[in-house]
Amino acid sequence: MLRFLLKGIFGCFVAQAAAAVPGAELPPADKPADKSGYTLWNPTPRALMREMNTDRPDRTESPYTVDAGHVQIEADVVSYAYGVENSGPGHTRVDAFAFAPLNFKVGLCNSADFQMVVPTYNSIYVRRSGTSHTDRISGFGDLVTRVKVNLWGNDGGDTAFAIMPFVRWPTSSAGVGNDNIEGGIILPLSVALPRGWTMGTMLEVDFNDDDDLISRHTAVINSITFSHSILGDLSGYVEFFSDLDTGSDAAPWRATADFGLTYQVTPDLQLDAGVNVGLTRASETLNTFLGISMRF
Repeated sequence: MLRFLLKGIFGCFVAQAAAAVPGAELPPADKPADKSGYTLWNPTPRALMREMNTDRPDRTESPYTVDAGHVQIEADVVSYAYGVENSGPGHTRVDAFAFAPLNFKVGLCNSADFQMVVPTYNSIYVRRSGTSHTDRISGFGDLVTRVKVNLWGNDGGDTAFAIMPFVRWPTSSAGVGNDNIEGGIILPLSVALPRGWTMGTMLEVDFNDDDDLISRHTAVINSITFSHSILGDLSGYVEFFSDLDTGSDAAPWRATADFGLTYQVTPDLQLDAGVNVGLTRASETLNTFLGISMRF
């Protein structure tokens, strides 16, 4: 797996070194375009760009990358979630708001892009039963950097697959994050199904620090999503999401059923909205959001 990842990233630099002069002519219409020579410094011509694919609004990551030399921004306009934790005779309710967290992407070459997931402002309210006092935690979250390398299917075919390693940096305000450098790898797969349906699935393995900051444990995330056009540029999806943390002090299994809509306003602008419903006691009870994605 590491060999494929390094091969994909190395291929970007080879392509950049051998790139044609910017503004090269497009290939004849009856021949598939060779886009391997386009890089961050020699952007893919608009006529050769693939359809915009996003890693949102479902939580299953996409295996498709941003075209070389182009930028894509995907963001929640606003997100609200609440959950209830039962402990002993009482319970604790948590309400969380996130304002404009975004994923900034730039295409490095035809098969790889670089991403920065920037969590902007978070506001968390914690209230315990039997009290009138509410604790408030607010501030910025942890920055995540990711590299996505598509191994096949980026520009056609019934399936597409990618490798996406990531690192989470401790940039959060006190109380919002855990002040540790953590990371993991994501393996997203997309499959075209009959009658216009598309299936996406993902395996993610996170390597997280224990509370003692000495040992580490893993969290395994799985998801599967199905999407289909509803009417014109309006599409919908349904998703199952699972998060199992193996740490001794971690929360039990968390799982949600997710539903949402996307509307393709233009080829470079998408609006979305969705709701994630908790299926287990450890999950957030409800998470709703509005989002936008733009490509330049």
